[in-house]
Amino acid sequence: MTTTVLPVDEAQARPTKRDRILGLPKSGKLIIGLSIVGFFAVVAIVGPMVAGDPEAMVGGRVEPPSDTAWLGTTDTGQSVLDQLLYATRDSMLIGFSVGLLATAVSLAFGVTSGYLGGWLDEALSLLSNVALVIPAIPLLILIADYVDGGGPLMIALIIAAISWAGPARVIRSQTMSLRNREYVDAARVSGEPGWRIMIVHILPNLVPLIASGLVWGVIGGVLTESGLSALGVGGGYATTWGSMLYFAQNGYALSLGAWWWFVPPGLCIAVLGTGLSLINFSIDELMNPRLRKAAS
Repeated sequence: MTTTVLPVDEAQARPTKRDRILGLPKSGKLIIGLSIVGFFAVVAIVGPMVAGDPEAMVGGRVEPPSDTAWLGTTDTGQSVLDQLLYATRDSMLIGFSVGLLATAVSLAFGVTSGYLGGWLDEALSLLSNVALVIPAIPLLILIADYVDGGGPLMIALIIAAISWAGPARVIRSQTMSLRNREYVDAARVSGEPGWRIMIVHILPNLVPLIASGLVWGVIGGVLTESGLSALGVGGGYATTWGSMLYFAQNGYALSLGAWWWFVPPGLCIAVLGTGLSLINFSIDELMNPRLRKAAS
């Protein structure tokens, strides 16, 4: 039995096991992004278990970080750290709920509209166009004020209701391209029902697009909720990063120099957004071979 020795260049050109897993490109951005998001996920789960009562007074008004309050106190003597741990849970819950709900709706509308076409495509396209032109922020403010006290999942549902249209248009366009491929025509000729063709033959080819839409949905959910809460129109239903910024603004934290009150929640929003963006950049490299070559 003879063993063939490959040239060095050919051996290096062969994809490794790591390169073949899910077809992900070799990128440090993906590892960093997943590490950041994983850290916040762990904090969201474990944080409230180890934190004290976020409403309890643990010190004086606007005290800097100390042994008793690691991130200082608010203008009512509450621990900023305890509030931050609870805020991480609610902000992550809202963000991922928005991402999942918006992705599910956009996927259902986009694939159905793009594959079936006809009057159904025109009706769903009209609905998505209407959703795209409606001013999002004023609508969110009105609805959030109307359902005051509805809870994190309610505000996530509201944000998702105005976030699905854009991704649905992208998925629709890709589905229209896939429905004319040879393997789809072969499945159609063989008598496979439409729902099976959409699930088995079209949906797997949309995975990178769906993953990208999910990531952007989470980013949009976190930023939108934080913006609404920071403006004081988030409903006041829970402690989130945005609500912490709102109370810090009302307590004149910037004028008092109480950086420990507003910097932690703002930094959490920025770091989480960075981690999710890095994941999305890696997904773009997976979808676009040119970007993959440039990154390698």
